[in-house]
Amino acid sequence: MDYLSDELLLESYQKALELNLNSDFLSLIEEEIDRRNLTSQIKCSHHV
Repeated sequence: MDYLSDELLLESYQKALELNLNSDFLSLIEEEIDRRNLTSQIKCSHHV
């Protein structure tokens, strides 16, 4: 996931939530968001 920009990572997370994708996939994205310290930039009530 290092190849994704922060913006694209956050957009991907939002879209994955909207589409109700697999929770394991969401967890991978959440871990990367946390690793990059982007948690405060999530624009949804669902938090990492």
